[in-house]
Amino acid sequence: MMSKSLSIKTIVAIGIGSAVYVILGRFLTIPTGIPNTNIETAIAFLAFIAVLFGPIAGGLIGLTGHALKDALMWGSVWWSWVFVSLFIGFFIGLFVSKIKVEEGQFGKKEILTFNLIQVIVQIIGWGILAPVLDILIYAEPVNKVFTQGLVASLSNIISVGVLSTILLVSYAKTQSRGSSLTKEN
Repeated sequence: MMSKSLSIKTIVAIGIGSAVYVILGRFLTIPTGIPNTNIETAIAFLAFIAVLFGPIAGGLIGLTGHALKDALMWGSVWWSWVFVSLFIGFFIGLFVSKIKVEEGQFGKKEILTFNLIQVIVQIIGWGILAPVLDILIYAEPVNKVFTQGLVASLSNIISVGVLSTILLVSYAKTQSRGSSLTKEN
């Protein structure tokens, strides 16, 4: 049953996260000069939310946010890249589950762990999966899609490395590192 696996908080996060993904993907991208390949703040937001809410929320926000963005911007959905957004959100959320940012833990070790994971996940996603799926689904030219994949990998690694790290460090500072309340006798 879905209610046992997803809390109301996670379901709300998926809805709001998908809407924010669409807005960021529509209005806060920086063109790279490579066709249909931008520096995406939406991916940085996706990584941040995946750390906070886990792999299911991360994956579903990547899926719905990217699909809605494509449909609204282009009138159709580029499913190979939508799948990669799902992959990115899911696997960043899965592999960083030991980081306890909600407990105020996001120091040098966690920053290094988070960024190592996001680099690996994005290289696999944008550098391998997206081009291969573009070739298999859309019969796109090999050179074109691997160039796009390389640029998308590098630009999203930088975007997540900078923006998500800043968001996670800032968020961790707002969280309690333990109970500051003591019982008086």
